[in-house]
Amino acid sequence: MRVHRAIGATFAVAVIAAMSGCAAPRGIDSIGGYVDDASITSKVKSRMVEDKTIDAQAIAVDTANGNVMLSGVAKTTIEKATAESIAIKVRGVKSLQNNIVVKP
Repeated sequence: MRVHRAIGATFAVAVIAAMSGCAAPRGIDSIGGYVDDASITSKVKSRMVEDKTIDAQAIAVDTANGNVMLSGVAKTTIEKATAESIAIKVRGVKSLQNNIVVKP
């Protein structure tokens, strides 16, 4: 009887340990959400690279749950506004936070 309990307890601990490793990253509801965020980030960056008025290397794009945050440095306010305009038009973007700083 004790052996059966020990095996059962060991199995239960193994199942709980395995399930905890399947959790999605903090702030992401599912792995599908993580993939969507990565796709949004990729689309925003690629559209910035295509636009020759933006220095895409100087601007970082982070996405969490469809909320995009832009950061980095722009040469002009027009470049900052263009980056924001590009990002907000990407499908799946729920909100945008523009933290790009314009060089003085």
